[in-house]
Amino acid sequence: MSFFPGQDPQAGDAYSCDAIAHVVVPRTVDLGDGFAVRRALPSARSRMVGPFVFFDHFGPAEFRAGTGLDVRPHPHIGLSTVTYLFDGEIVHRDSLGTALAIRPGEINWMTAGRGIVHSERTDGALRTSGSPIHGLQMWVALPAASEEIAPGFAHHDTGEFPVIEDGGKTVRVVVGSLYGAASPVPVLHETMFGDFVLKAGTSVPIDASHEERAIYILDGIIDIAGDKFEPGRLLVFKPGDRLTVTAATDAHFVLCGGAPMDGPRHIWWNFVSSRKDRIEQAKADWKAGHFDKVLGDEIEFIPLPEK
Repeated sequence: MSFFPGQDPQAGDAYSCDAIAHVVVPRTVDLGDGFAVRRALPSARSRMVGPFVFFDHFGPAEFRAGTGLDVRPHPHIGLSTVTYLFDGEIVHRDSLGTALAIRPGEINWMTAGRGIVHSERTDGALRTSGSPIHGLQMWVALPAASEEIAPGFAHHDTGEFPVIEDGGKTVRVVVGSLYGAASPVPVLHETMFGDFVLKAGTSVPIDASHEERAIYILDGIIDIAGDKFEPGRLLVFKPGDRLTVTAATDAHFVLCGGAPMDGPRHIWWNFVSSRKDRIEQAKADWKAGHFDKVLGDEIEFIPLPEK
């Protein structure tokens, strides 16, 4: 989503838990009609967690009849966008000719590479009746050697993901590997993303097989080594420490991370690159109209920001 006019989120309070490097309190923007977006990455203290350079949580919200999501065509380079819904529907269109709705439990993985343009909107039928919306959009950086690959798009249905259920705990392995189960989503860099739902009083171990890890709490309260954490917090863990997450109440959270990226990334608007000059080129190309059009959504676009 490229509608968030946000600055860096803030670091949260210090906690006694040895396994936690810091807690990020997302900056929240209300875009009207109760539609809130919370940005957890990049933050002042965590520019990346594994390859994740951007983490937005939008909703839950309810679009009134006659309204909906309208993210006009806009460009990306040097990253993959990862969209994951808990409720509602978004129609994705891009300059490759893709036109596809994403629904809860599915994932859209759009690789920008050297350049892609896409839009995200609410379908006309849902716009007429009104509809809910709730989900995540994340960006993962591409390895420097792959930043200029050809753009691509992949959609994965809910049935493709391994689901682990055990005694009040449900884990969907969306990207990468967790607890011996592997997602079918192909990646260019070690990446991990899991969706956890725990009944109150149950616990799950979080091992140290992935060097960089973070939990974002969507609902409920979790306990780690005696410290309790509420929804809307990104907990960034220290590398190498195995820990246990206990649900103090019924809880829903996601776990993300992976291997450290091969160097820092520059982010400007919708562009990500290991090179500042590449971002300047992308800015000039968008302003000059050199990117391809979104098929079926050719009229509107988001202009290049002034700063």
